[in-house]
Amino acid sequence: MRSPRCPVPAAALLALTVALAASVAVAAPLERADEEVRRLYEAWRSEHRRPRCNCSKAGEEDRLRLEVFRANLRYIDAHNAEADAGLHTFRLGLTPFADLTLEEFVRRALGFRNATAPRVASTRYLPRAGDDLPDAVDWRLQGAVTEVKNQRQCGGCWAFSAVAAMEGINKIVTGNLVSLSEQELIDCDSQDSGCNGGDMGNAFEFVINNGGIDTEADYPFIGKDGTCDAIRENKKVVSIDSYEMVPPNNEKALQKAVANQPVSVAINANSPAFQHYTSGIFNGVCGLQLDHGVTAVGYGSEGGRDFWIVKNSWGPGWGEGGYIRMARNVFLPTGKCGIAMDASYPVKNGPNNPMAKAGISKMALA
Repeated sequence: MRSPRCPVPAAALLALTVALAASVAVAAPLERADEEVRRLYEAWRSEHRRPRCNCSKAGEEDRLRLEVFRANLRYIDAHNAEADAGLHTFRLGLTPFADLTLEEFVRRALGFRNATAPRVASTRYLPRAGDDLPDAVDWRLQGAVTEVKNQRQCGGCWAFSAVAAMEGINKIVTGNLVSLSEQELIDCDSQDSGCNGGDMGNAFEFVINNGGIDTEADYPFIGKDGTCDAIRENKKVVSIDSYEMVPPNNEKALQKAVANQPVSVAINANSPAFQHYTSGIFNGVCGLQLDHGVTAVGYGSEGGRDFWIVKNSWGPGWGEGGYIRMARNVFLPTGKCGIAMDASYPVKNGPNNPMAKAGISKMALA
């Protein structure tokens, strides 16, 4: 992992700490002894391989990170005390973002940007009388979901979301699970802005127009913007024929879509509860300003509460092994955190081009 950036100027330290305190104040904090906080902080730093700042103001940066960690821990403890009292259906913990302010977390971990042109929803998954949907679906159990990946400090969530949906439909249609390249989208999709954000629909359009997408193994993720590699871009290992939008603001339509394939969804993840989520069915406060791309890979119920199974791209150290269960059927047309507002999926009608699998382009044959 890259060394942290050098700290903000000393004059900004007080303002940053005050802003953090305001963002995490929810209840009377459960104070821990300073020695315990420091011990937890050092253990967390070791677990997540967080290096010391290699800069002239390393001591100041370390003190700032400790205080941010302390404030986040106070928020986590207060929330979990409320969860123990039955006020929440999910718990928080020391995720890989435990030393970041909410502002820093948003800047580093999110990256969905709405497409400028409106898109018309398909009727493919429009609910109809007589629909008999399964009570629960988990595409992980069907071998249609690759391992949880990590976008690191790159705002390329949109690429990870789109890739997961394409990996899923490719497995369903061809029987083969192939890990695909987010880096190709980040480097080569000119409609989007790489690590500065993008849209899943644009990613699908790129793959359609390009004739396919390369594998993760051949075009690996590097955690930052790169230059498009035309040779690897021409290795069209997996292709899709088109993509469609789920009817918006309709959780039943989204359920029908997810019952048939993994679906790219946009959500609002700009909250400390999302930042520190570790387990349970997320029913926390969130807005409808869509800012993060993820993938719905299933749904189910537990204890009478319905949920979506959502694959994230923050590594397996966040959430439930990299996943979050988000409340479903919340009686809001948008769904929890806007999950039903902007959902899309790739369409694949047949096998991949055998020459594409070999990395042979039409250009090479000309």
